[in-house]
Amino acid sequence: MAQNDFESAFRWYEEEYPGLGIDFGHCVDETLSEVHRNPRHFQIIFEKKVHRALISRFPYAIFFIELKEAISVFAITHQSRNPDLWMSRV
Repeated sequence: MAQNDFESAFRWYEEEYPGLGIDFGHCVDETLSEVHRNPRHFQIIFEKKVHRALISRFPYAIFFIELKEAISVFAITHQSRNPDLWMSRV
């Protein structure tokens, strides 16, 4: 699901301004790297397990759960979207 979220946003940005989708992808990659380095740095926003990482330069957030030996990213959504979108994926 998160991959579909990313691809949809990437395409939208590329259609609006060529190259902007690539910038979005770099910002997502940077944020995901930070999440993997230090997942507990990011705010817990739902039921004491869902974290939110804000993506720099873009109004998007990555929603993830820290598992025992991995990070599970389940949504990359625009911050103005209804939270029910990502909450239904938890």
